[in-house]
Amino acid sequence: MGVGTSSAPGARQTGCPPAPRPGEPAGTPVEPGLDPDELPDGLVVADEHGRVIRFNAAAERITARRAAEALGESLEKALPLEDLEGRRWWQLTDPYGGLAIRNRQPERNLLLPGGREVLVCARYVRDRPTGPVRRVVVTLRDTEARRRTERSHAELIATVAHELRSPLTSVKGFTATLLAKWERFTDDQKRLMLETVDADADRVTRLIAELLDISRIDSGRLELRRQPVDIGAAVGRHIQAYVAAGQSADRFLLRLGRPLPDLWADPDKVDQVLSNLIENAVRHGEGTVTIDITPAPSPREGEDTGTSVTVSDEGPGIPEESMNRVFTRFWRGSKRGGTGLGLYIVKGIVEAHGGTITVGRGPRGGAEFRFTLPVSTPAYLT
Repeated sequence: MGVGTSSAPGARQTGCPPAPRPGEPAGTPVEPGLDPDELPDGLVVADEHGRVIRFNAAAERITARRAAEALGESLEKALPLEDLEGRRWWQLTDPYGGLAIRNRQPERNLLLPGGREVLVCARYVRDRPTGPVRRVVVTLRDTEARRRTERSHAELIATVAHELRSPLTSVKGFTATLLAKWERFTDDQKRLMLETVDADADRVTRLIAELLDISRIDSGRLELRRQPVDIGAAVGRHIQAYVAAGQSADRFLLRLGRPLPDLWADPDKVDQVLSNLIENAVRHGEGTVTIDITPAPSPREGEDTGTSVTVSDEGPGIPEESMNRVFTRFWRGSKRGGTGLGLYIVKGIVEAHGGTITVGRGPRGGAEFRFTLPVSTPAYLT
């Protein structure tokens, strides 16, 4: 049959085992002593005659076939794969009779019987370059995780588009009106419209900052500029801002445990975490917002102490069934509004510091968020 090419439709260059080096023996394709059934991906191995000699538990789950049935069968029968155009994959690629210089097939989407889509890649193991194929090692991955990621990205784009449309429409409307009819408005009317434009521009700026944070968190590129942080003073500044904006000073209770260890962290990022948690308690909670700052065991191995901050309120709290979704993207609870990205970013910032964050029910029934940061003292000070 025809020999496949690595430029087949849907081909991807990731996810496959590396090609064997020249002279690499055709030995076991997994680490010695490793049980293939412990692998998260499906693993199917065929011998030099094309007969299946290994079919692990993940392959059973993905293909809905028992290993006992697949072992000893031809690779084509055990894995009756088709490409998205309905062509039989093993006849198309012909691993045993194809090009002698080929040593792999890159990852691509293929179909199992019944139309179930899986990600498949294959490695051809040879005793020597251009020698006969001694093993064909196939890995299978379910596409559901990728589909969830794609859906998440689509939701993010839709959310961003929606959140941007409203303030930008306002900015465009007010500026166009002012430019066209400046002389018709009083100074108070002009000021009101310009204040609205300014507020909407701030909203767009915050949204863009959130998107940048998400991108950096997802890619592991969130940069931290550590320096000494007085976290008690930082909380105090947030409380003063709310009081200045009209909240009663009696609504806030700040309790400091002493002595607190010196905390080295990114002050802007810590401020972002505090801002989000306190704002959630003020906006969605009720009664007194209590902020407890105490020394705590460090979440980082090798450090004795850390700093723990607990923000709680006296509102209805978060339903038990929603607790495990609080830190996911787009979670907004029972009250709509906002992008639903704030707590996802908070968790990313805390974990980038090497810390942990949890959510639960406070002593007076409201939501309770608790995050703990390691002191992270620079080595030159220890």
